[in-house]
Amino acid sequence: MNPLCGRCNRVVYPTEKVNCLDKYWHKGCFSCEVCKMTLNMKNYKGFDKKPYCNAHYPKTNFTSVADTPENLRLQQQTKMQSNVYYKEDFEKNRGKCFTSLADTPEFQRVKKMQNTISNVKYHEDFEKAKMGGVAPQQPSGPSPAAFQPSAGSQNNYDTASESVGQATGGPTSGSGKRYRAVYDYAAADEDEVSFVDGDVIMDVHQIDEGWMYGRVERTGQQGMLPANYVEAI
Repeated sequence: MNPLCGRCNRVVYPTEKVNCLDKYWHKGCFSCEVCKMTLNMKNYKGFDKKPYCNAHYPKTNFTSVADTPENLRLQQQTKMQSNVYYKEDFEKNRGKCFTSLADTPEFQRVKKMQNTISNVKYHEDFEKAKMGGVAPQQPSGPSPAAFQPSAGSQNNYDTASESVGQATGGPTSGSGKRYRAVYDYAAADEDEVSFVDGDVIMDVHQIDEGWMYGRVERTGQQGMLPANYVEAI
C-alpha cells in the first residue's frame, strides 16, 4: 500500500516519492513552509518535522528572565553560597602547601633543641608560679650548636671555646674558676652537661654572656652549660 503525502495527504506513488523527516512527500509538495519554494535533499532544513529553506528556518531564541526582586535575591544567595564554598575549600586546604624538609641529622638536632627549650620554659613558669620567685631565663646568647667544632676538626673543645671567645670579644680567662649550680639542668644536646642544684662546676671557661664550658666535679662529665644556672664560688 502506497503512503500518503505529508502535505496534501494524497497517495504518493514510488516514481514521485520523497522520504524525509519521517514522512513521505510528493516532489512538488516538499517545499518551504513559509515561502513554498520547492526543496530537495540538499537545501532543506528540518524543524519540528517540517521542511524550511535557509532563509525562513526558525531561529531559536532564549527566554530572558526579568530582574525581579525574587530573581535578584536568588542571584545574591547563589553568589554567597559560592563564596562560602570557596572559603570552606580554602580553610580545608590551608597550610597543606608547604615545602617538606629533609629528615637530616641536623634537622633532628634542631627539632630536639626546640623541644628541650619548650620544656625548660614550661618548668620555669611552673616553678615561678609554685615558689613565687623569679625563675632563670633561657640564655639569650647563641645556641650551643653555634660553637660546635666543624666536622673533621682535630681541635678539642677547650680550643674551640677559646677561639669562639676571641672571635666574639667575650672573656676567655677564668680557667680554673669554680661555680656552684643553683638550679637543675638537663643537657639538651650531646655537647652539653647535666647537673643538679648544689653541684660544683670545675675548670670553667666563659664562652659568652649566656654559655660556659666546664666539668661537673660530682660526675666528671664536661661540656657546655647555661651561665645563669650557676654562680661563682
